[in-house]
Amino acid sequence: MANPLERFAVTGKRALVTGGSKGIGAEAAIVLAQAGADVAIVGRDREGLQTTAAQIKAAGRRCVIIEADMRTTDGPLNAAQAALDAFDAVDILVNNAGIARIAPILDSPLADWEETLAVNLRAPYLLAQALAPKMIEQRSGKIINVSSQAGVVAIEGHASYAASKGGLNMLTKVMALEWGPYNIHVNAVAPTVILTPMGTREWGDPAKAAPMLAKIPLRRFGQPVEVADLILFLASSASDLITGETILIDGGYTAI
Repeated sequence: MANPLERFAVTGKRALVTGGSKGIGAEAAIVLAQAGADVAIVGRDREGLQTTAAQIKAAGRRCVIIEADMRTTDGPLNAAQAALDAFDAVDILVNNAGIARIAPILDSPLADWEETLAVNLRAPYLLAQALAPKMIEQRSGKIINVSSQAGVVAIEGHASYAASKGGLNMLTKVMALEWGPYNIHVNAVAPTVILTPMGTREWGDPAKAAPMLAKIPLRRFGQPVEVADLILFLASSASDLITGETILIDGGYTAI
């Protein structure tokens, strides 16, 4: 059996990470590269993608920048094809790109609902659907969907976001069921508030953050690298008996 460092490495693997220009996506792409993977990063912010790419290359790994819009149906399909053109196959798919439109249900326009479901649920479905055939062919693959604690417990003002993430959790289970016989592992990670640019924007106000922090036994929000490290574990062979799970990384929020 390989030694622990080898079991937690992804040396020579080919990864695709959406939302790779900042936050959890950028951190996950960099951590995967540091652990040995070549990485394709997807996003709309070219400058942010280039910043992430520089750190991937500094780790000695290849990086492919793919500009694509996850709000559209063509965006995920074009991103998948670009990754296949570059790598021939993708071994690790990290469906991280996400948006949140926070408002009470009665104040939420239909456009916000549709955009949230498109990015947070339809795009992961399309990307996995496009990349799974090669994983099936090679009889191996890792798919990690970035969900949220809001997909497990109700949070006021998060109707469309919670619906998208709850749907993603169930999509994760069905993918795991259908593709497990081909040695494809599919899991979701469900963080609490993570201090990404989006998390800081939504929860940076101390008055708004205080009630949420009071519900977290550790009394703090998370950092992107903490989620990235969990993604690395699920992408590595160390997690080979885990599939179909939604793993909460929430400081104990759902324990009470």
